[in-house]
Amino acid sequence: MVSQDSTSYLDAARAGDPLAIAQALVATPSVNPVLEDGGAGERAIADLTAGWLREWGLEAETVEAAPGRWNVLAQLGDPSGGPTVLLNGHLDTVGVAGMTVPPFGAEVKDGRLWGRGSCDMKGGVASLLAAAARLAKDDALPGSLIVALTSDEEHASLGMDALVGSGVRADAAVVCEPTSLAIMPAHKGFIWVDALFRGRAAHGSRPEVGIDAIEHAGRYLAKLESLGADLNAAEPHPLLGHGSFHAGTISGGAAPSVYPSDCKLVLERRTLPGETSERVMQEFQTVLDGLAGEIPALDAELVQGLTRPATEVTEDSPLVQGLISACSVQGVEPTVEGMTAWVDAAFLNEAGTPAVCFGPGSIGQAHSDDEWIEASEISTCADVLYQFTRDFMSSGR
Repeated sequence: MVSQDSTSYLDAARAGDPLAIAQALVATPSVNPVLEDGGAGERAIADLTAGWLREWGLEAETVEAAPGRWNVLAQLGDPSGGPTVLLNGHLDTVGVAGMTVPPFGAEVKDGRLWGRGSCDMKGGVASLLAAAARLAKDDALPGSLIVALTSDEEHASLGMDALVGSGVRADAAVVCEPTSLAIMPAHKGFIWVDALFRGRAAHGSRPEVGIDAIEHAGRYLAKLESLGADLNAAEPHPLLGHGSFHAGTISGGAAPSVYPSDCKLVLERRTLPGETSERVMQEFQTVLDGLAGEIPALDAELVQGLTRPATEVTEDSPLVQGLISACSVQGVEPTVEGMTAWVDAAFLNEAGTPAVCFGPGSIGQAHSDDEWIEASEISTCADVLYQFTRDFMSSGR
């Protein structure tokens, strides 16, 4: 629900003003309910945005991607008449605990819009919605536009998973994550690995009986130093640099006076395009096999957990070159960089829709206690997206 003093920017939002749209979005709570108790989820914001899209002339619907989790899917134009462009953003945000600014105040001050989601990524959603509103006023263009607003990106990407699973495809897609208006055609993936170590419980005074599972986990972690060196010695990706890993969590043991019978070490490996989960698991297994040669009593196994692929679109693709051209036309110095974080663009790329990230705001402000975004970037991004989409749809690609 938006605040009672929001009449002025709500009217401007309905007219397609980018900053006003962003204010209305920030003022509409959409905290991911999995991440914070009492989170509102996406229903209210989905209804709000779908309503605007219909008023602007797009065919729009809300779709329940999972129980209580809502996507918005809208279309403009004829997909049989030319290329299809998909503009995407996620509707959910992280929680608001500990914020130092009113999370849903949507205040514009010192040239910035403040509040939860302003940067990640309601500013980007506002930009693409404003572009869609402008496109709907144009004379009929060949091709079509898809607006896809998805749920649950901040947790398990249920919304994007459902979107691609429904068969939605396009010739090009822009995911409007905060990139400071840089074009990001490549991003890293990740693999979580559970390293499970089993020992033997015994009283702390009986070392001849006990087997310390935590010690074994620690020795394994130390031996992984060689893997880190190998990753840093490899040829770097031109936009993403090197792959990496780190220990995320460790747990085990029962009491200070008892030899621990178990220990669980959770590792995260950040991957580059082309690196497979089989290769990554073998990397970790090779180090574990080496440790087994040093510790006869070692009892351990590796279990692959949540995995998300790294993907990329080549810089000479019509999508990247089209965004470069649109930036130039709109007075934005074109910059091509890598996205180090994993993003929903991977789902689109894996399904056959080339997708890159491009949006307003700095990733450094995402999830922050005083989250904000430069208001001018929202409008500039809307201009670039309008230019790119119009040109791409008219290109015949």
